[in-house]
Amino acid sequence: MENLHGVLERQNIAYFSMEIGLRSEISTYAGGLGGLAGDVIRSAADLNIPLVAVTLVSNKGYFRQILDPEGNQTEHADEWDPSRFMTLCEEEVKVKIQNRDVKLRAWTYTYKSHIEGCVPIIFLDTNVEGNESEDRKITDFLYGGDQRYRLK
Repeated sequence: MENLHGVLERQNIAYFSMEIGLRSEISTYAGGLGGLAGDVIRSAADLNIPLVAVTLVSNKGYFRQILDPEGNQTEHADEWDPSRFMTLCEEEVKVKIQNRDVKLRAWTYTYKSHIEGCVPIIFLDTNVEGNESEDRKITDFLYGGDQRYRLK
C-alpha cells in the first residue's frame, strides 16, 4: 500500500464505520453493520470508486462465544494481531478526550478487488506509548461493556 500521505493527498470519498467485516481473522465486526460496511468497501473496489474507509482497530474484537453442554454462554475476547495483516503508519496525532491529549496511530490495510480496484482502510488505534493506561484501551473492544467506554 502507498503511504498514508499518498492516500490522503488524493480526492477520496471518506467512509466511516464503527465496524468493518472484511476477513474473519480481522475481528473488527459484530454483525450486520460490519457486513454492510465490508460490502460497501468491496463494491467500491470493484467499481474503482475513490474511497478511503476509516474505523477502529478493535484488536480484542467484539467477543467469541462458547456454549457449554448445558447451553450456557460465556464470552471471551476475540484477540487478533493487526501486524499480521496491516502496516503501522509512523504518524501519530493527538485528540482531546475529557480535557487530555490522547495519541492515535493508524494501521493501514488495502482491500484489493478481484476485478480491478482497491480501497485503503485506516484503522485507528489508541494503544500508543505515552497514553495513560485507560486511554490505551479505548480501541481494544468493538463495543465495550459500559456507557463510559462506549462514549469515548
